[in-house]
Amino acid sequence: MVSKARPTTAPASTSRRRLVKAIASIAAAPLALTALPVLPAEAGTGRVEFRLVRAGFILGFGSGSGTLRFNGKRYRLSVGGVSIGATIGVASADFVGRARNLYRASDITGTYTAVGAGLAAAGGGAVARLRNARGVVLEVQARQIGFMASVDLSGLRLKLAR
Repeated sequence: MVSKARPTTAPASTSRRRLVKAIASIAAAPLALTALPVLPAEAGTGRVEFRLVRAGFILGFGSGSGTLRFNGKRYRLSVGGVSIGATIGVASADFVGRARNLYRASDITGTYTAVGAGLAAAGGGAVARLRNARGVVLEVQARQIGFMASVDLSGLRLKLAR
């Protein structure tokens, strides 16, 4: 008996079909991507304004109030804070800036930390970048009235007021 050997390569028509299928798949890929489910909303940015009155000698304390404007609404804020380190003086500061990485207004609630060093005397100003545990970043500028010299690790607490 004589056996026939099978060809080791696919016929030309099979190769063309595979090539056409591959090209069609590549061409259809952008259409398939538009059919994917929508990812959760991106984080937004809000505007913050608050006043913080601080006093201290070594250990400093502060309290105040302010507002958050986010997604067309205005929310009242309660502000508090403590600083530990070389703090001396009494001052009031008005902060204005942005709150980034907000998904909802309540994300602003938390303790914000930053390492800072500064000296502000009557009418001085400062810039700060602070972050809370939820990933919200405050980028604020402050105009300070009074005298406060500090080199400290600050713990600013913000929460939505009722």
